[in-house]
Amino acid sequence: MPSQPGGILFLNMHQSAPIGIFDSGYGGLTVLREIVRTLPAYDYLYLGDNARAPYGIRSFETVYEYTLQSVKWLFQKGCPLIILACNTASAKALRSIQQKDLQAFGENKKVLGVIRPTVEVIGEYSASGKVGILGTKGTVLSDSYPIELNKFFPSVHVYQQACPMWVPLVENNEFENDGARFFIKKDLDKLIMQDAEIDTILLACTHYPLLENAISSLLPGKINIISQGKIVAASLADYLTRHPEIDTQCSRNSQREFYTTDSTADFDRQAKIFYGEAVSSVHHTLAE
Repeated sequence: MPSQPGGILFLNMHQSAPIGIFDSGYGGLTVLREIVRTLPAYDYLYLGDNARAPYGIRSFETVYEYTLQSVKWLFQKGCPLIILACNTASAKALRSIQQKDLQAFGENKKVLGVIRPTVEVIGEYSASGKVGILGTKGTVLSDSYPIELNKFFPSVHVYQQACPMWVPLVENNEFENDGARFFIKKDLDKLIMQDAEIDTILLACTHYPLLENAISSLLPGKINIISQGKIVAASLADYLTRHPEIDTQCSRNSQREFYTTDSTADFDRQAKIFYGEAVSSVHHTLAE
């Protein structure tokens, strides 16, 4: 069995194995939920780095370091394909991993994110050509969405708003009360004030779908609210069709495994909210 830098052993690239889904915490479970609905036959291994979340407030260097550790571990578990179901990791770490590190993991190993499949289609939802982005501070500061959207829809104007309180509200199960609505409305107002013609808003954080009802109630009905899960799921299905060399490595036993770097009891309790059904997680420490 070949050994790679850092003493990590990797399974044979031809051995069938689950698709890896990584997030800094719970939010990626909303993406996994849609992926499973679209591609139920495949096996999936989910890793939440809850012990070091949130990533949205951390530096580019730290997010890259943490994400790379997680990617290494998922490859060690045999995953031939990893989805970074985290906007911050996709914005701050994906490109560096693809350009600097991926080749060392072996042939036919792939890491994909959630930003690229989203920007490929999000412009099609807007009639006015004015798109709003709601995300963490880290995602907004990276400017990943304006940069990538410009490649596919150069005529679309992009407006961003960081929502630093939204993830804590969701993870503390405080997202359905009046206090949450106050913070949600505050950030929505800041976004809409940038341009009253915004007709499409992307929830550019995988936690935010849990806030969609509150967001909808605080916005005019004419505004489209777009979550990423279905977009990413459809993109993954298309990717596997176009890349049989990856698809043939992915096992199909409809199995799901869940790992967390923090309390399994906390993860299992929260996961039911994000994933929509009960899970049983296993603890794993990533820090090197």
